[in-house]
Amino acid sequence: MPSKEEISFAQILWDFHKIDQPLEKVDLIFGLGSYDLRVADHCAKLALEGFAPRILFSGSQGNFTRGKWPKSEAEMFADRALDAGVSPGCILIEPKATNTGENVRFARKLLDAKGIKVSSVILVSKPNMNRRGWATMQKLWPKARVVCSHPKTHFLHNPADGHTPEDIINEIVGDLQRIIEYPKCNFQTPQEIPLQVSNAYEKLVGLGYTGHMLKQ
Repeated sequence: MPSKEEISFAQILWDFHKIDQPLEKVDLIFGLGSYDLRVADHCAKLALEGFAPRILFSGSQGNFTRGKWPKSEAEMFADRALDAGVSPGCILIEPKATNTGENVRFARKLLDAKGIKVSSVILVSKPNMNRRGWATMQKLWPKARVVCSHPKTHFLHNPADGHTPEDIINEIVGDLQRIIEYPKCNFQTPQEIPLQVSNAYEKLVGLGYTGHMLKQ
């Protein structure tokens, strides 16, 4: 179990990553694939509550699901939404994207191919992927009106199945590094990082939470 100090630093990063915005009706619920099926559950809940007529799930298999799941993340998410009662005709599947930029680009390509016009999106991801997803949408789909949402999970109290709090802390440290570095590669727009967040990040790196950081 992480120490109180580590939990305190991680909470600062967690709160920065997740974006809580008032929900509104949109053209599309856009679910970013991951290892956490609760993202699919949240997308299904929003669809069943009438926030959008369609869900688009995007994602191949990533570092955390490759070799563990029999299908792509998008297909696994779609199955979960179907089980929750979402109509098959309301679900679009993009099963090839291997990173957040491809999630956005491939989703737009799929929508264009089907002649579906989308100007507003609820972007659903793990809480710690909200800001990265938001920044990527700003860069690659700038004309879309985006509302961020996420399942109400927590890195300490209810991490995804098969993951420990330490796993998630490693992940959120790596996510912040990507928020810092990816704008330099034109992968996403720059995000202002408060000093408190930057300091917490440096502390966690110093404490050895480097398992999800980019390789040099």
